[in-house]
Amino acid sequence: MAEKFHTELDNLKCETVEMAHFGRAMLRDAVDGLIRQDKVLAESVVARKEEIHIMEVRLEEHCYQLIALNQPMAKDMRVIACTLKVITASLRIGRYGKVIANIVKEVADNPHIANLMSIPHMAELVIEMIDDAIQAYETDNLRLIDAFSSRDDTIDALRHSIFRQGITYMMEDPRTISRCTHYIMVARYLERCADHACKIAENVQYMETGERVEIH
Repeated sequence: MAEKFHTELDNLKCETVEMAHFGRAMLRDAVDGLIRQDKVLAESVVARKEEIHIMEVRLEEHCYQLIALNQPMAKDMRVIACTLKVITASLRIGRYGKVIANIVKEVADNPHIANLMSIPHMAELVIEMIDDAIQAYETDNLRLIDAFSSRDDTIDALRHSIFRQGITYMMEDPRTISRCTHYIMVARYLERCADHACKIAENVQYMETGERVEIH
């Protein structure tokens, strides 16, 4: 019975990692669509919203079934609790990808301002955080998330920098207001995705050690 439960738990983790990568890919493709002004790629991101929602429902049900049928304790229960948090974070990262993809359709017909400011660099850092958080969950390697607090501070600073730069452009040329507003919103969405990576990291820490930490 215990062996069957742990096999199912391992399978649950594998499927959750797949969902996490799916949400990450939605964000990655949305950013690439923004950089390249690729409406077709952006549309493909929007089209994936139902698939990631189906994943969320199926995996959450699997978690609840494992709890109800096996009454797990200690580390096993923490793994399931962490998995539920990873599922939620992955869905939200994917949804932010969808929102950014919708912005692509609004801005793709005109040249970028200031090479998108620092958005491409910010996106790379955020996606690296997501990758490390997913890998930490998959491999139980806490070293991958050791520096998340300082990395999150860097993301916050970039978001503030993009906000200030966008306001400057809007004040100098009102014709840039719409585009710069979109840039500021994209930076905000990227910051939120980094926050979700931090939430995954916090829960991986709890899963492994039983200690709760707050990354901010």
